[in-house]
Formats: sequence, structure tokens, C-alpha cells
Amino acid sequence: MLHILNLFARSPFAPLQGHMEKVAECVHLLDKLFQEPAKTALEISSVEHQADVMKSEIRNNMPSNLFLSINRNTFLEILELQDSIADSVEDIAVLLTIRPLELHESLKAPFEKFLAKNIECFEASRTIIQELHELLESSFGGSEAEKVQHMCDKVAFLEHEADVIQRELLRCLYQSEDKISYAVFYLWDKIFQAVGTISNTSEKLADCIRTTLDVK
Repeated sequence: MLHILNLFARSPFAPLQGHMEKVAECVHLLDKLFQEPAKTALEISSVEHQADVMKSEIRNNMPSNLFLSINRNTFLEILELQDSIADSVEDIAVLLTIRPLELHESLKAPFEKFLAKNIECFEASRTIIQELHELLESSFGGSEAEKVQHMCDKVAFLEHEADVIQRELLRCLYQSEDKISYAVFYLWDKIFQAVGTISNTSEKLADCIRTTLDVK
């Protein structure tokens, strides 16, 4: 608790930023997860739990007199969206370790592209969270607000690119349907969906910040 209160003392947005860095630890384990599923799934579970603990500490210890330039509910919504990204990574880890899985050769290239695009989209939203202190300094206006709006546009575009790649990936999956068992087909379909939630949630996070800017 002391650690969280210290973060609040430094900046009202420092706890969000600290939590986002823990979420990023989860996301950055994704590449390793598909190389070493069993071992990395345990690492992800541990980091995701740490993110959960941080989320609870932030929610339970927000000072009642804390001055925020954004609505308190918006602050908590951002926190929840961040945490759900870590949840998605853990979901992927669970699905990948249910049974031994191998990706069909025809799916490897589009999947690697899809995974990379989702991580890129997440990183773009993470950069926005890193800008919150600067937004506070500028009272959520001026050139800093314009800069963040452009960053939100970038997240939306990256999410669109991820959607386009996902459609191609699913097309390839269904074309391989007769070459793999139904169980394997089902698991990969669920994994693709879970990976896609990373860019979807990243866009929601950016939209939440954009909405805050729009009402200023």
C-alpha cells in the first residue's frame, strides 16, 4: 500500500503508469510464450497476478482528496481496461497449454504478422498512458492534447490493420480445416480471438483518453 500511495504523491497518474508497465511485462512475454508455452505460461500467470494486486491496491487506496483532471470513474475505467489486457495474455497462455499445439505451416506467417500488429497496437496505447502527466501539465489542452489525439488516431489505425490481418488469418485457418483435428482447429480459433482482444482493448483505452480530451 505504501508503494501505491508514494506513486499517488508523485503524480495522480503515476499509479496508472506503474500498472501499465506491469501489463507491458505480460504482453512482452507473448513471443516467448509461443516458443516455450509451459514455462512462459507460469511467468505470465505470476506477472498477471501482480498486475491484479496493483489494480486492487490502486482502487482501494485512492486518496479521497485526490485532485484529478479527469473524472474518477474514467480513471478507474482506464485502470480496468489496462488490466483486461493482462487478463487476455493470461487467457492466451491457458489456451496454449491445454494440449500440445502446433501451428499449421500455412498459418505461421500470417499469425506472426497478426501477433506483432497486436503488440504494436498495445505499445501505441501504452505511449498514450505515458503522456498523461504531460497532459496534466497542459491542463489537457493545447499542443500536447493535439499530440495525444494524433496518438489515439494511430492506435485506431493499428487496430484496423490488426482486424484486416485477422480476417486473412481466419481465412487460412478455415482453408486448413481438413488438415487438422477439430480440437486443434477450435483452440487456434480461440487463441486468435484472444490475441485480437489486445488490439481491441488498446483501441478502447485510446478512445477513453480521446473522450476525456473532447470534453475539455
